[in-house]
Amino acid sequence: MKVIRTITALRQEIQMLRTNQAGSAKEAVVGLVPTMGYLHQGHASLMKAARKQTDIVVLSIFVNPIQFGPNEDFDSYPRDEARDVETARNEGVDIVFIPSVEEMYPLPTQTTVSVSRITERLCGASRPGHFDGVTTVVSKLFNIVQPQKAFFGMKDAQQVAVIEQMVNDLNMPVEIVPCPIVREEDGLALSSRNVYLSSELRKEALVLSQALRAVQEAVEAGKAVTAADVRRLLREHIGRSAEAVIDYAEIQAFPSLEPLHDQDELRTFDDLLVALAVKFGKTRLIDNIRIQHLEVLSHV
Repeated sequence: MKVIRTITALRQEIQMLRTNQAGSAKEAVVGLVPTMGYLHQGHASLMKAARKQTDIVVLSIFVNPIQFGPNEDFDSYPRDEARDVETARNEGVDIVFIPSVEEMYPLPTQTTVSVSRITERLCGASRPGHFDGVTTVVSKLFNIVQPQKAFFGMKDAQQVAVIEQMVNDLNMPVEIVPCPIVREEDGLALSSRNVYLSSELRKEALVLSQALRAVQEAVEAGKAVTAADVRRLLREHIGRSAEAVIDYAEIQAFPSLEPLHDQDELRTFDDLLVALAVKFGKTRLIDNIRIQHLEVLSHV
């Protein structure tokens, strides 16, 4: 495994690996796993999927400043490069790309990639400009690495929808591979930001998975028949924590993220996203489940 810090060296290494496999019966498939580091088992699941589905696995670690707002946690975002490199090595990654901010943005950026409409809801409503930062850096990584497949976790389902929209709209030759949410045994979705939680706040944060589980059970029992039912269940369960401050607790069509009216019945939709964003102290956590044909895909 190689750790590479410059775009030029990365392109050269990928080309060399592709050339070395040129004699095989099929073209070498490059898989990209974009991350901001501080890797956990959720990231490891992406690397495992990439290792299984592609020939050359590239992991990027880059805390992207342009997707953070002025009062967000860019400077304090958790970082542990040595541990991340070891995790990547254990998962059979071929290249770890760790560029500096200056390498990715050597001059003041005058070009951004912006996806409209679906970026204006959920996280986009409370984090203006966030998804412009995401789509810009991901498009840069796609141009640099030129992967055939890119792997993203469904914990940030809106990000997956936005990137798929960008890829489709701009005819980018890359397949987006969504991977399931990975959870702790008690149901808390793995996140690099979980490290910010005190032991007490971590216990409080379990209301997220409990709220989603309540919706899951109601759907499976045929009880939660309208969007209003789902929203009520979510807020009832999250409201059991005195520390929880709700940003949103929503159900929307997926991947369009079109809002549902309160009276809309779930059975009339083929694909739905039940999504949460809640603050515990200064830590904002997101979680979700997806419902297809009234079956919950990601069990909590």
